Amino acid sequence: MSSSTRLDGRVAIVTGAARGIGNAIAARFATEGAHVVLADIDESGAKEAAERLVADGGSAVGVGADVGVPSAVDAIFDTTLTQFGTVDVLVNNAAVMGAGRHFLETDEKWWDQFLTTNLKSHYLCIRKAAPIMARKRSGSIINLSSGGATRSHRGMIAYDASKGGIEALTRGLALELGPYGVRVNALVPGLIATDPNEPEESLRRRDQTVPLGRGGTAEDLAGPAVFLASDDARYVTGARLVVDGGVLVQQRSPQVEPFPVSAFPEVPLDDTTTAG
Repeated sequence: MSSSTRLDGRVAIVTGAARGIGNAIAARFATEGAHVVLADIDESGAKEAAERLVADGGSAVGVGADVGVPSAVDAIFDTTLTQFGTVDVLVNNAAVMGAGRHFLETDEKWWDQFLTTNLKSHYLCIRKAAPIMARKRSGSIINLSSGGATRSHRGMIAYDASKGGIEALTRGLALELGPYGVRVNALVPGLIATDPNEPEESLRRRDQTVPLGRGGTAEDLAGPAVFLASDDARYVTGARLVVDGGVLVQQRSPQVEPFPVSAFPEVPLDDTTTAG
């Protein structure tokens, strides 16, 4: 573990933490001195991830839970309070994406799956965390959103609706919990590669879309999450922290841009200028 202690002694719950973005955030929290509860529907994955953090000198415990089920969320918090006595940070990361499906081919079961896992789960976890934090007049809640909250993906109506709901929830809770010292913010990932089996060609196409020249990794979200959880963000609430390499600031994707990156000038070899 590193010697950094920005979250020293704080207790953090991270959902969807067995792998991907949630796992990277949980690992970084542990290196920053936090006691971390890794929750995931994949119980063995959550426990194995926690064991790796403990083996590396961190403080962590894994819990299996479907965060769309109230009793499962209760179990996460029961474990957290039994192990560590309180909750200081909640990261709502668990989500589903699924294969694309046109709206005309959808049904209620499909809709409910997205809204339950991606949005209701945030409500259930926050409903448990907020009273604990409010009594202490201190706490940080971080909700994972998406560019889909403000832009649209074809074939992902329910996913985008759930992410839009997350950002509305974040804004509203920032107002309602702010007087109790509880901060609520959203992290907005961009094109983040979390599938180790994603084809190289797919990654190459993704990278071409990003102004910074590369697609993101799960670890790119970890530092921003530490910031929002720490005292460095003590005056930040109701915010959207976009971590996407510049994807959302574009009017056009590079593939259809009339002034492409290939037309950009070469950088001079030195900083000398010619007087004229």
